Amino acid sequence: MQLISICDNMKIQVVNRGHQPLPAYATEQSAGMDLRANLEEPVVLHPLERRLIPTGLHIALPAGYEAQVRPRSGLALKHGLTVLNAPGTIDADYRGEVGVVLINLSNEDFTINDGERIAQMVIARHEQAEFVEVEALDKTERGEGGYGHTGVL
Repeated sequence: MQLISICDNMKIQVVNRGHQPLPAYATEQSAGMDLRANLEEPVVLHPLERRLIPTGLHIALPAGYEAQVRPRSGLALKHGLTVLNAPGTIDADYRGEVGVVLINLSNEDFTINDGERIAQMVIARHEQAEFVEVEALDKTERGEGGYGHTGVL
């Protein structure tokens, strides 16, 4: 078992059952770590096709944290490839393999190769809430104004 170091005070246990290096921050102020495809052979994603791409990683997050799986901007802009359930959430109690649900939104086939950086993983703190049923909510200036309620600039 190896540890992914986040900042100076958080360590995340990781089992790497793949053959790719562990995720790492590309720069000192990066928010996300790149996740790599762990494949035996290339995967071709046809237009509008979606696939679960394995990473070979199993992680144990501390309670109160999640890992968010997000698209890589370069793949989205240049190739129309994105994470379908963005951001995908990995809960602290999940111990299965981290997979990335990719979809090809372009008009051309896209080949995912072994070791290719396919998504980013951001570690985020979260809270749990409890719903309390009431008869009415307090009044606000916005009220029930929804989508587009503020008009056009």
